[in-house]
Amino acid sequence: MIHKLSHTGEHPFCCDVCNKVFSCKWNLVRHKHSHSGERPYCCDVCNSTFNLKTSLTKHKHLHDSERPYCCDLCDKTFIEKRSIIEHMYLHSGERPYCCDVCNMKFTRNGGLIRHKLSHASKRPYCCDVCDKTFTTKHYLIEHKRLHSGERPYCCDVCTKTFTQSGSLTRHKRSHGSERPYCCDVCTKTFTQNVNLTRHKLSHGSERPYCCDLCNKTFTTKGCLTQHKRLHSGERPYFCDVCNKAFNSKGNLMVHKRLHSGERPYSCDVCCKTFTQKSNLKSHLRLHFGGRPYSCNVCCKAFSDKSSMMKHQRIHKG
Repeated sequence: MIHKLSHTGEHPFCCDVCNKVFSCKWNLVRHKHSHSGERPYCCDVCNSTFNLKTSLTKHKHLHDSERPYCCDLCDKTFIEKRSIIEHMYLHSGERPYCCDVCNMKFTRNGGLIRHKLSHASKRPYCCDVCDKTFTTKHYLIEHKRLHSGERPYCCDVCTKTFTQSGSLTRHKRSHGSERPYCCDVCTKTFTQNVNLTRHKLSHGSERPYCCDLCNKTFTTKGCLTQHKRLHSGERPYFCDVCNKAFNSKGNLMVHKRLHSGERPYSCDVCCKTFTQKSNLKSHLRLHFGGRPYSCNVCCKAFSDKSSMMKHQRIHKG
């Protein structure tokens, strides 16, 4: 009976949360785990949990040494053939999975599935602290760690901790040489696809997001949102040590290094350390002579923008 439905195209089983339909009741049951957050399958080695038995089976291969599929470009190895096929899209730049609502493209089907939830009108899971709503219980659980401070994922190299496993995976690339995302214009490489996407905007002139107060334009919606806080005075990110407020999460993270003493960016010439990557870049110009910022009045050149702006006050009196 189930097989016959695959020929007729009939999908009689409907999810009451997102209205997705299925030809098989078992597929509906498995799908509902994504909304409930239920993860009934547990790994007996590391206690990781999964919503599908097939996901647990794939995960268990991580504890085995056998990884038969090898990328001939970067030598990374994989357990499944499908994984290496999706990995090769990183090298080719191909993004074969396309959202039928907004045409956004993805290298992995899983990324497309998660993205499509953003178009769903039902967001039944609500945070009892800030009232933010989510499409799945899993996203709510991850969000609540921002309030509780829980960071269960720990880097085994530098012991830095994270709220999400994906964040840990991306962070670990900073310790190695893996930079799988490559710009097809200038061949610059990145550890994250989002950084490559932002970088590629620098090659074009398109700045589609415009501030309705000062008409300044931006390449991303996130940059516009952050900019608008300069007009509104909104500073939603608070330091849990001194209660100082910031208009962006990035500025808060830099500030917190003042309390922790962390200076993660180091000059490989003189070993001086910095709290921000931009400060390290400016410092390196002192060693290599780069002075890209020039005064538009007297043409005096500077290694960093802040020094140029201080100098320009001389001309303004």
